[in-house]
Amino acid sequence: MMRTKLSSCKYNDILPFCCALLFLFLPATVGGQVRMKVYEDYIGKYSNIAVRHMVEYEIPASITLAQGLLESGAGMSELARKSNNHFGIKCHRDWSGKRVYAADDTPNDCFRRYDKVEDSYKDHAEFLSAGSRYRVLFELEITDYKAWARGLQKTGYATDRAYANKLIKLIEDYELYRYDNKNYRKRAKRSSSNPAPPTPNSWKHQPYKTYGLVYVIAADGDSFASIAQEFGFKEKDLLKFNEVPEGFPLSEGDIVYFQKKKSRADKPYQTHTVQIGESMYSISQRYGMKVRNLYRLNKKNYEYVPEEGDVLKLR
Repeated sequence: MMRTKLSSCKYNDILPFCCALLFLFLPATVGGQVRMKVYEDYIGKYSNIAVRHMVEYEIPASITLAQGLLESGAGMSELARKSNNHFGIKCHRDWSGKRVYAADDTPNDCFRRYDKVEDSYKDHAEFLSAGSRYRVLFELEITDYKAWARGLQKTGYATDRAYANKLIKLIEDYELYRYDNKNYRKRAKRSSSNPAPPTPNSWKHQPYKTYGLVYVIAADGDSFASIAQEFGFKEKDLLKFNEVPEGFPLSEGDIVYFQKKKSRADKPYQTHTVQIGESMYSISQRYGMKVRNLYRLNKKNYEYVPEEGDVLKLR
């Protein structure tokens, strides 16, 4: 993305059984995102243990919950219902506990079986923290769920080429990042003394303008609230421009737009090849286009997760 320096700017049954099942998966729209009740219930049921394990094992609660949702189908998979295995962990050589066999990579793969779901959660935390394979993940910031998701895929937790992207989508769609740190990114409080309007000399960030869109690049520790305060915006306006809900976390290097994004990318950007760790949202931010338009241009619904190597139309 080309950047043009700006000197100044102002400025998301059978019938009863079937009916019950349908209700569980009935989608709800929150902040423009489609959510499933069974997913919301799962999060409410297991978020406390995920947070507790974050403190004890230093694994982001958002990652634990996203993996639980994805690997167990929100607790509805056969492996989860019959064996309490919510993370798809196989037996491996050092496993001396109960076992169950099911088709996966082979017709008769060995999976770990637990007496209760809590045992599965504990084993998941120990599985990641005790072995050498995932040691590199613990060098990452506990709030950097994107890096953790990419790291899990790169270190071989799953063979799915879209694994990281699926985790990121779950975390962002269900706002799981809020469980990573209760005190992280609190809303900036304005002084009650009516501070003077911000001026270019008081700006910490350098505004840029590319193809008619003004934006800044987030630094470590930034929030939408802090950037809004710095430039004299209302936080709700920045959230709207960037199509995110309140509390959405910023990572170093993220783009924050100061105006509405476009319906499609500008020339010469015609297509984008998906990389590990990218979501439809992050791609839309990169090219300054509305995320719903990115889905529409590519004739995808909101359940679509971009896979590494997919080619998406941008205009």
